[in-house]
Amino acid sequence: MPTIMRQINVISRCEGLYRTDKLRGAELGACHHSYVLAVCRTPGISQEELARSICINKSNVTRHLAYLEEHGYVERRQSESDRRVTLVYPTEKMQKVLPQVKEIVGEWNAYLTADLSDGEIALFRSVLDRIAARAKKYADNRDETRE
Repeated sequence: MPTIMRQINVISRCEGLYRTDKLRGAELGACHHSYVLAVCRTPGISQEELARSICINKSNVTRHLAYLEEHGYVERRQSESDRRVTLVYPTEKMQKVLPQVKEIVGEWNAYLTADLSDGEIALFRSVLDRIAARAKKYADNRDETRE
């Protein structure tokens, strides 16, 4: 029997293929949707906070933000209160692509759950939320012990 993570990874990889197909022509890859959602939700988020919120290591976040900045989706600025901190802001271009990204996420979720009842979806979300919170707790504790 496949492990839970194997099944989640399969779903994630398939979602990446879906996002890649749907974002074709927008200069965005499958990995960029979480940046669009997080930066638009929290303009001025620090790179470190962004890395924590989307559970991606800082070097990958820096690399992806450089790509997004180069293509006009984000603007990075030094914090006025702490020069060591880089803040990330969405550009108008990112704001314009946000509805499309949200629509793609919604379409994928609808596709995955099309054969489930409302009760099954509610139960599944509840269980996933609990599992995700536990995983996030590990990541947060890991970050605290490394500092």
